[in-house]
Amino acid sequence: MSTASRPHEAIITTWRAESARLVGALTRLTGDIALAEDLAQDALLAALEHWPATGVPDEPGAWLLTTARRRAIDQFRRADVLRRKLRELARDGEEEVMPPIDHIEDDALRLMFLTCHPALTPESRAALTLRLVGGLTTGEIARGFLASEPAIGQRISRAKARLSAVRAEFDLPTGAEREARLDDVMAVVYLIFNEGYTATSGADWMRPDLTHEAIRLARMLADLAPHEPEVLGLSSLVQLQASRIPARLDDSGAPVLLEEQDRSRWDTGLIRRGLADLARAEQLAAEGVPVGRYFLQASIAAQHARAARAQDTHWRRIAALYDVLAAAAPGPVVEVNRAVAHGRAFGAAAGLAVLDALDADALSGAPLVPSVRADLLERAGAHVEAEAAFKEAASLTRNESERGLLLGRAEEVRRTAARARRDRPS
Repeated sequence: MSTASRPHEAIITTWRAESARLVGALTRLTGDIALAEDLAQDALLAALEHWPATGVPDEPGAWLLTTARRRAIDQFRRADVLRRKLRELARDGEEEVMPPIDHIEDDALRLMFLTCHPALTPESRAALTLRLVGGLTTGEIARGFLASEPAIGQRISRAKARLSAVRAEFDLPTGAEREARLDDVMAVVYLIFNEGYTATSGADWMRPDLTHEAIRLARMLADLAPHEPEVLGLSSLVQLQASRIPARLDDSGAPVLLEEQDRSRWDTGLIRRGLADLARAEQLAAEGVPVGRYFLQASIAAQHARAARAQDTHWRRIAALYDVLAAAAPGPVVEVNRAVAHGRAFGAAAGLAVLDALDADALSGAPLVPSVRADLLERAGAHVEAEAAFKEAASLTRNESERGLLLGRAEEVRRTAARARRDRPS
């Protein structure tokens, strides 16, 4: 047994790490996702009652599952109509020892596929995944997405009801359905990460709790599907991007852009693990396993991670990777990032040409296009136009930190233009 100076916090952390496999195993055993979550919560309460005195067991997952399983048996015993399920759960009697939860094959992966069912909206998938797979409380999810706790609770309840209504299967999908659903699972994990990395609204530029949870989910997915280069690519991508978090704010809490960050503050552990995942994905790709957007984005992130200084960044290689990404997974966000890469690699005019080719209505109402256009215009020396574009971007963002950053850049450009006018020969 091990002990902890802050037992309740340690117990909750342990339970959260085991919750996906726990809820997954209970869902498989009971066939009821809502009951499985209730049983998992009961097991947590039992752990909070017993572990402070006895210490965390050597195999906490097995202890939690045994406890939850006994609660299930008690419930099924009280319900005559569920005797058949009782026989399935206790066909060898109420044995005292359960196998380690790690031996229950693919249950966490099954649960991730279930919470990302196509019958649910992306927002519902994200909330349900954080609740059941991540083990976050409704309040934690609400704070992460700046929503009210009742609203998130209703979203999760509706998602569970929807899964029940469509009779969603707990079994892993196969063939084309599995490929499509795996993409949904990865999309939800990346959605959670992006909301944590650059919040869409609110006062804070980042929400590290969401970012860390997305990394944990991506690592779990990579452990469960180690021969999928796209899954490894996603795990690599979120870790490489998250490695910059310690340098993304200055001492006053103001955002710091990538090229101005102190790279000595980047998290080398995350970089090391991210590059290791990418290396495994590259090996699979070399063996002929198809790759896609997450592998390519991880390859781009790796170029930044390997550059000790901003000026060492291999922008031409990044531009080439974005060209491949644009062909493999076309979309306006990719094109905007491709414009940035071409602007750095071949000059501001090249970046503006990529941006100008974008549909005028693409990403309308969002600050991304005008902010990138402003940056490229500033690099091209078009300071008046750049100032206007920065102000336009600032007017479109719902994030207060980002608004301050954009207005600050607009002011810098205005001052640069003013100095240029003063220094111009009369």
